[in-house]
Amino acid sequence: MAEHEPRLSEMEASAGKKTGAMRYVLAISLVAIVVIFAILLIINR
Repeated sequence: MAEHEPRLSEMEASAGKKTGAMRYVLAISLVAIVVIFAILLIINR
């Protein structure tokens, strides 16, 4: 039974990393969208 306790803590830690990764991915996606719009504006000019 003692083996499951550290696994739960690891799952909680991994969940925290996942939420951080999600925020990181969302930030990158927002920057990518802005860059794409800027490139489209430059091409249209």
